[in-house]
Amino acid sequence: MASGTNDGDNAAPVPVVLAIDPGRDKCGIAVVSAAGESLEQLICARREVAESLTPLLAKYGVGVIVLGHATTSRALHQELQQRLPHIQIHIIDETGSTLQARDEYWRAHPPRGWRRLLPLSLQTPPRAVDDFAAIVLAQRFFERQK
Repeated sequence: MASGTNDGDNAAPVPVVLAIDPGRDKCGIAVVSAAGESLEQLICARREVAESLTPLLAKYGVGVIVLGHATTSRALHQELQQRLPHIQIHIIDETGSTLQARDEYWRAHPPRGWRRLLPLSLQTPPRAVDDFAAIVLAQRFFERQK
């Protein structure tokens, strides 16, 4: 399904995706390679998502968007279909992605100083992790591609 919901089955391997963790006020966005490398990450206001995607799609030659299924997903999906009809959009279950995103954040930014002594489960990242949640969604997409 070219610009509709697709689960990734029976598709050619995709080298890079743009993943979106949709939220009511803000969205996490990440461009991720099939090797799992995060090429670019950002968090932007929900109303700015479509404008934020255009330069990323062009810069990385992205042909596939991975979109989390929960909060505000339906409205964003429709908006993206209208604005980017040539891009495939795959809906991914985002259950538990925020907890995984915290783990991804701590892997990328290990605690320093005395915070190293505290278990990560007792610490809260010092910033929103929506962009890391987008990475988790991309990883789930690539897992389904295998």
